[in-house]
Amino acid sequence: MRDKDYKEMVNAVVELSKPVHQSVLSDEAVGFLVTRPEGVYVDATLGMGGHTKSILDYTHSRCLVVGLDVDEEAISFSRERLSAYNGHVIYRNSNFSDIDKVLDSLDIREVDGIIADLGMSSFQIESSERGFSFMREEPLDMRMDPRLRFTAYDLINEMTMDEISRVLKMYGEEKWSRRIAKRIVEARDESPIKTSAELARVVSLAIPRKFHPAKIHPATKTFQALRIAVNNELENINEFIGKAVSRLRAGGRLVIISFHSLEDRLVKTSFLRMASPCVCPPGMPECGCGKKSILKIITRTPVIPGDEEILNNPRARSAKMRVGERV
Repeated sequence: MRDKDYKEMVNAVVELSKPVHQSVLSDEAVGFLVTRPEGVYVDATLGMGGHTKSILDYTHSRCLVVGLDVDEEAISFSRERLSAYNGHVIYRNSNFSDIDKVLDSLDIREVDGIIADLGMSSFQIESSERGFSFMREEPLDMRMDPRLRFTAYDLINEMTMDEISRVLKMYGEEKWSRRIAKRIVEARDESPIKTSAELARVVSLAIPRKFHPAKIHPATKTFQALRIAVNNELENINEFIGKAVSRLRAGGRLVIISFHSLEDRLVKTSFLRMASPCVCPPGMPECGCGKKSILKIITRTPVIPGDEEILNNPRARSAKMRVGERV
C-alpha cells in the first residue's frame, strides 16, 4: 500500500471512529496514573493511541510515553494519529508481557506509571480482517500478533470435541460449551469452518433460541474464549503484572482496565498477593516467610464507567479498572 493511500485510510478510520472508538474510563485512568507530569509512562496496549493521547494532553506533552502493541498495523496507525506529539512517544511492536525487555532496550530502569487496557481495540475489531468480529465474513484468524503460530481456524478444525468444550468453558465461561462443541464438530465434518460469520452461525444454532442473550450476540463468549486461547492472554496478563510492578518507581502506579470476569479476577488476585505483607499460615506465632508488601491497592473496589459513558460508548459497560501503587 502506498504511503498516500495508507494516510488516507488512517484519516478515514479516525473520522469514522470518532463516535465509536473512545478510550474507556480515560479521564479516571489518567487521573490515577499521572503522578509526575514530566515523568515516563508506558501504554502497554497502545491500540489506536487513545490513552497515550490522554496522557500527553493531561501533562501538556511534558512526559514521555512508551507505547507497546503486538499488532504492527496498530503501531503504524497510532504513529500517524499521534504525529503531532513526535518526540514524546516511543513505539515498540511488542507484547506487553515483554515490557521488561522493551524498557531494557531503551535503557529505562524505572517508570512513573503503566497502563494496560485489556479490551479489544476498535482497530482490531473494525479494520484487521482477522475474524475478531462475528458480524462479518472474515478469515477465522484471531491472532493479535500475526507472528503467532496457531489461529482460531486451527483450534476449531483440529481440536477434539472435549478440547473445544473445555476451552469454551474455561475461557468463555460458556454454559452451553458442550452443545456448541458438538455442533462445531458436526459442521466441520461436512466442511471446514473457515470464517468468523460461519462460526457465529454454528454457535447460534447450537444454543436454543429461547436462551439467546438479550443484549449480546450468542457467539460472544465463544469468540472471547477462542481469542484468549489463541493469544495466550491470561498467561500474558499474569506475566505482565509481575514485570510491570517491578519496573515502577516508588509511588509509581499501575492502572489496568479489564472487560470480563476472568481478567478482572486475575488482576484482583495478583494485586492482593503483592499487597500482602505475609503469606504464612494462620496461627503461626511469628512471620517466617519474610515477605514484604510491594504494592498498595488504591482502588479497593474497581472503578466502573458511569451511566453517561455507557450511553455514549456501549463497549464500556463491562469495564472495570483497578489501580495499584508501588511501595
